Amino acid sequence: MFWIFYLAVYSSEMCVFFRDQDLAEALDSAVGDLDSEQDGIIQVRDLPPPQRAKLWMIALNVAGKGDSLSSWDGALDLPEQTLIHNRCQQLIDQLGVPVEDDRDLVADVEAVITFYCKSRNVKFSTELCWPHLLKPLLGLQLPRSDLYNCFYAIMNKYIPRDCVPKGRPFHLYRLLLQYHEPELCSFLDTKKITPDSYAINWLGSLFSSHCLPEVTQTLWDVYFQQADPFLIFFLMLIILVNAKDMILAQEGDSKEELIKMLEQSPSLLEAEDIEDLFSLAQYYQSKTPLSLRKENQNLFGSSLVALKEEDMDLSQALCLPVSVPEILQANQLQPEGVRFFVVDCRPAEQYNAGHLSTAFHLDSDLMLHNPAEFALSVKSLLEAQKQSLESGSVASGEHLCFMGSGREEEDMYMNMVLAHFLQKNKEYVSIAKGGFMALQQHLADINVEGPDNVYVHWIVSTSGSHSSLGSADGELNSTGDGKGVKSLVNKMTFALKSKSVNVKEKVISFIENTSTPVDRMSFTLPWPEKGIPDRHVSSSDRVGKPYRGVKPVFSIGDEEEYDTDEIDSSSMSDDDRKEIVNIQTWINKPDVKHHIPCNEVKETGHMFPSHLLITATHMYCLREIASRKGFAYIQSRQALSSVVKITSKKKHPELITFKFGSNNTAGVEIVAIERYLIPNAGDATKAIKQQIMKVLDALESS
Repeated sequence: MFWIFYLAVYSSEMCVFFRDQDLAEALDSAVGDLDSEQDGIIQVRDLPPPQRAKLWMIALNVAGKGDSLSSWDGALDLPEQTLIHNRCQQLIDQLGVPVEDDRDLVADVEAVITFYCKSRNVKFSTELCWPHLLKPLLGLQLPRSDLYNCFYAIMNKYIPRDCVPKGRPFHLYRLLLQYHEPELCSFLDTKKITPDSYAINWLGSLFSSHCLPEVTQTLWDVYFQQADPFLIFFLMLIILVNAKDMILAQEGDSKEELIKMLEQSPSLLEAEDIEDLFSLAQYYQSKTPLSLRKENQNLFGSSLVALKEEDMDLSQALCLPVSVPEILQANQLQPEGVRFFVVDCRPAEQYNAGHLSTAFHLDSDLMLHNPAEFALSVKSLLEAQKQSLESGSVASGEHLCFMGSGREEEDMYMNMVLAHFLQKNKEYVSIAKGGFMALQQHLADINVEGPDNVYVHWIVSTSGSHSSLGSADGELNSTGDGKGVKSLVNKMTFALKSKSVNVKEKVISFIENTSTPVDRMSFTLPWPEKGIPDRHVSSSDRVGKPYRGVKPVFSIGDEEEYDTDEIDSSSMSDDDRKEIVNIQTWINKPDVKHHIPCNEVKETGHMFPSHLLITATHMYCLREIASRKGFAYIQSRQALSSVVKITSKKKHPELITFKFGSNNTAGVEIVAIERYLIPNAGDATKAIKQQIMKVLDALESS
């Protein structure tokens, strides 16, 4: 048997709740072929087609349903009708149907697909998995009306909407994979392999595209009994978990070879593997925050709950988002449930003003200003988590949940902390959706100040003073045993607090005492604002502003927050197409005037060791390749003449943003944004500024 599960199967008391008495009776009638396993999974073996058909129709809630095709005139006249017919004939040929039944089955399948297209106003294409979905149903020898009703029910309940390349289900699946198997997820991300590239047919056909018909039927027997459409994501997860070692061993394979191997993984399944497959899927499901399901309910079901524009864009999520209500409720559950160890990443002053009493404070600013102190804080965090688990504290949790303020501009630094943990392949990492603002709003909505509210002591200030949503002493009362439990996390946070505040004061002092004066670091480029006429200037005019009304291109402290909705040029390219160069060779090139070691900072907070090289006319970013010491990708090439603005923040002067663009009749159009963490940023930006001015002088004189 090819399919070998090396993970311990989680054993628990699970019950299969049948949707009605009919399904229970149908299973009872198959008692001779039915196995009820200790974990609650009921597996039906070797059922004849009529018996399996009865079970499926009851599970899909279509037993006794009328003929939906009765109102249709039977016209096969869609523009893509030839394609539909050919695809149906291909399906029947694959099944090896006797010649005498061939024509009738082709007609049935073509009628089902055609009527579905017409009734749902959908155009058929070769990418759709409908023929694969029909393949197991054809084995049940159903009449056409029942065939259509079963197909429609499966499409409506079990196939998620937006099941297309780059669709929402695949972003959700990637977050699930990252949550449980960050190392494997990171490996596939590095290879630029997205879930839709290998799993779109898994999801669109419920594995029937790659599994043998008898394996698919056994799998569907259990899947339809469970009546949980989200279980498909965990079945897909187990497919990859089982193949993890084999996947990681293929480091040298091409992207295309890996995708092909991944896509074929379900074909190794055998009927006797289904029991283990579902047991493991249910185990992983029990270790996953419920928010994954609750926040994505509209993936399945009728069009009345279709995806909305305001739904969170999962493609931009750094990790799995968890709702505030689940965070509060989770730690009241029994130990076997998902419990969160909350990490508050807001600035110290915000944390001190009020915080979740079970939250550990990790100042994200330390990562930029004092890496050694940050490393110490992370070590203390992990130790606090370990001790809280051992002591059974209310604050304990195996799952790390990071909480920011809920304001995007402030949480950018928390994202860097998150990225740090993800790069270390830390499992069970999530983010509190909406941050502390969402927590405050939720507690206000449920009237937390009420005398009977179980969360009345959950918001405290570091000083222990009573806040509008907190307790006077910061103590928690365990509802389980009635003992007063002082938060272990707060004790450890207090121990670190004085250090963190001192470090912060030193950093602020350093910035105030060493930042280059604004008049040295502010300069403008000769790009007039809209409506201001151009005028020629000479080099002698350079002492003033080249044009009136032009905003400073480089400023410290008074610049607006980052435009996170604009283009991040570093995300536009694919590593597979980037040029690989020897770093030292490029640094030594005669036309390189300045070499600036730095870290490229992505919008997600990920940082990459890089090198900025400044020539007479261009700025190059070389991103180091971790697996090839001394080599780098050419991440970007930007003409110095296209620099529109260089900005920094007063609080973080070493985090520099470059905006590139062009001038047109409508004003300045930003075409790219790049961010870098640059030591001695003042000297670096001064050198870049001087080179830009030389370029502009040359353009002016030409």
